[in-house]
Amino acid sequence: MVQASSLTSADLFLKRWTVDDYHRMISAGILTPDDRVELLDGQIVEMAPQDPPHASRIDDGGDYLKTLFANRAKVRVQLPITLAPGSEPEPDFAIVRIDENRYRDRHPQPQDVLLLIEVADSTMKRDRTHKARIYANAGIGEYWIVDIKRQQLVVLQDLQDGSYQSEQTFTENDQIAPLLLPDVVVNLRHLIL
Repeated sequence: MVQASSLTSADLFLKRWTVDDYHRMISAGILTPDDRVELLDGQIVEMAPQDPPHASRIDDGGDYLKTLFANRAKVRVQLPITLAPGSEPEPDFAIVRIDENRYRDRHPQPQDVLLLIEVADSTMKRDRTHKARIYANAGIGEYWIVDIKRQQLVVLQDLQDGSYQSEQTFTENDQIAPLLLPDVVVNLRHLIL
């Protein structure tokens, strides 16, 4: 009798999708707005459902950041950024350069990104490892993760050779300024609590 073994993704040959493939699937209706997915490192990944604490941080944090960065940068909330060739994540907050065409004909790309922020509860491990690697490989110089469970902010900076060399942790009592907008001081209470 032959016994079946369980396969892992390492045992399979997986198709890596490009951003162009992903856009064709959207245009053809294969992927729709009802499909809560994002393209990460060539794989179409289901996004985690939002529980009330996560949704609240997105709602309140988006209001705060839009006011704080008004006329300095565009704050995009849970919208795509294109990190070609194989990633088009939808970070919780992307602070991007103001585009005269308001990104009507393209999503922001790495050169447009000033700061990325993810809000993590059940996704902390993926945000801290997999997404951090994707963002670092794309050249995103600063990446923040709001850790809901620990009520803290993890700041990843000092990009070298495709990885972040510096990791700092802050609490709701701290204030921090993004590297590329040093005169904008973020009161972390508005993101963490």
